[in-house]
Amino acid sequence: MHPAALFAGGLAAGLAAGTASCAAVQGGLLIGLVSPSGHTHGPSRALPPVAAFLTGRFAAHTALGALLGLAGAIVRIGPRTRAALLVAAGTAVVVLAVRMLRRRRDTGCASARGTPAAECGHPPGHASAGGGHGHDHVPRGSAPGHAVTAPAGLPGTAGRGGARSPTLARAAALGMATIFVPCGVTVGMEVVAVSAGSALGGAAALAGLALGTAPALAALGLLVRRLASTRWAALAGVAAMAAGLFTAGSGLRLGGWLPDFPPVQFGSPAAAAGRALTGTDGVQRLTIWATAEGFRPGVAVASAGRPVEIAFRTKDNRGCTRTLAIDDRDLVLPVTGERVVRLAARPEGRLRYACGMGMYVGFIRFERVP
Repeated sequence: MHPAALFAGGLAAGLAAGTASCAAVQGGLLIGLVSPSGHTHGPSRALPPVAAFLTGRFAAHTALGALLGLAGAIVRIGPRTRAALLVAAGTAVVVLAVRMLRRRRDTGCASARGTPAAECGHPPGHASAGGGHGHDHVPRGSAPGHAVTAPAGLPGTAGRGGARSPTLARAAALGMATIFVPCGVTVGMEVVAVSAGSALGGAAALAGLALGTAPALAALGLLVRRLASTRWAALAGVAAMAAGLFTAGSGLRLGGWLPDFPPVQFGSPAAAAGRALTGTDGVQRLTIWATAEGFRPGVAVASAGRPVEIAFRTKDNRGCTRTLAIDDRDLVLPVTGERVVRLAARPEGRLRYACGMGMYVGFIRFERVP
């Protein structure tokens, strides 16, 4: 496929399907754009870190696409490795959120008039920024070497707990780190990059995806920076913590490191496909629908010791279940259509599969033939 067509496909995927899912999974990293004091110094100071984040993200995705297109499946990240990266990224986001909430608490405590410094986590007698009358002078008779912090908010000051903005390098590094926190659409475009067969084609596919999802992430980044300088800063920290827990939980589910509970079966469009049917050729055939709400049926039954063909079907599905990890490999489904996976004969037990983001899981139970 021509690189221009691959770029257009990635761009369309990012705009149509990647906005919500990528913002949910990768948005937690945007909390790292908040300055150490939680202040942003106005909209003009908010734009450069967000732009650096998006630039780093675009560069990393383009480089990854080129590598995948050049080397193919050799450099692909398997489902288990991707799951571990999701857990690590989610944990990092939770740590950032906790630090933001603690800074907000300490800042609010220190700014309250008459609040003892010891109650804000400082040792008794510690002089906090902006304390007293706000003058930057050494009182007469003070001990030599006594450190007096400059008033907060003065240009060029970056004292203890100061309002120093995050460096552009850190923002760009956070953007690059998003390749380790792939959303479901990213996994699908990675498969497209592999099939491109060239560095240019692979780079075009993932570059288009990064560009298509950029508007949503830019808006989210500016919102997070804005909230950090208002009374809603605590809400931004809580939202970031929720995003981190969501990302880590998705990784744990994708890796199969959480207790599995068979999903509750509601009205399934393929209720009759709960048990595999064996054809005259001895191959079992099973149909599973990948829907926006999960896999239907969520639990299917097949006979052990016989090969099985699983037909994953979709209808107007642009959600997470369009990409799934099964038997240690990734599978990308069409928006509407069918993909067939053939599995060799398996012993008694259970086969677990999950969508590319680990949000939805399904099971195939292999039972002994009577």
